[in-house]
Amino acid sequence: MIISVINQKGGVGKTTTAVNLAVSLALWGYKVTLVDLDPQANATSGVGITTVPSPTLYDCLFTSAQNHVAQDQAAPYHPAEDTDFNCPAVAPGPTAELGVVGSAPALAGADIELAGNERRDNLRQLLKPLDSEDGFIIIDTPPSVSLLTVNALVASDRLIIPVQCEYYALEGLGQMLRTLELIRKNLNPTVHVMGLVRTMFDGRLGLSSQVSQELERHFAQMLFATVIPRNVRLAEAPSHGLPIAFYDRRSPGAQAYQKLAMEVIERSGVAQHAS
Repeated sequence: MIISVINQKGGVGKTTTAVNLAVSLALWGYKVTLVDLDPQANATSGVGITTVPSPTLYDCLFTSAQNHVAQDQAAPYHPAEDTDFNCPAVAPGPTAELGVVGSAPALAGADIELAGNERRDNLRQLLKPLDSEDGFIIIDTPPSVSLLTVNALVASDRLIIPVQCEYYALEGLGQMLRTLELIRKNLNPTVHVMGLVRTMFDGRLGLSSQVSQELERHFAQMLFATVIPRNVRLAEAPSHGLPIAFYDRRSPGAQAYQKLAMEVIERSGVAQHAS
């Protein structure tokens, strides 16, 4: 199952959620691939990877895009003839069940390079060899509605949307859901929101509770029960190149992501493993 962690608003805990959810799923015994589609490469560094092996995601994505632009100019496109999509190299993650497709700085120019290519399913084709019925691919997306983000939406089976427990996050959520409807209408009718996850929740602040209550009122069926707290240890972990489960597994942040992973497993319909 391919799951994108997505929100067009930055600073909502998107990368933190992608990294720690991927690690938590792997610790529950699932084969997981974390794909860093954000040119900032924070998910890549967040699991301690400093050198991305070749071929990189950029190499594969744009080689395939260029091949198909040439193919489209030469003859009509036939999906069944997709044979030139090379899978990007997968680096080992901090736990045996986790592999990482790291980000490349060259992805920063992706929108310009993808602009001439009408196809939006290149990423899905690249990830096909990594996808399995009893595992997960977790994609960390850029904090914008870029062509990379559109590729992620087209590639995904399900979406997880982190929502920071602050007022402006509610406005960003509305924009994200409108974008999703356009994608479903025009490019990927089968993609659905698996759930909204509340992040950076601080029970000492009335605003956090108010935003959480608003989400419960309007999106009760979509909300995950797990709430990710604002936690110092969770904020410190990326600077050490470690997911929270390896930096401080007893912290509230680590425990919350373990619970979130169980909810994701239940909603995905994938058979549960013994941890």
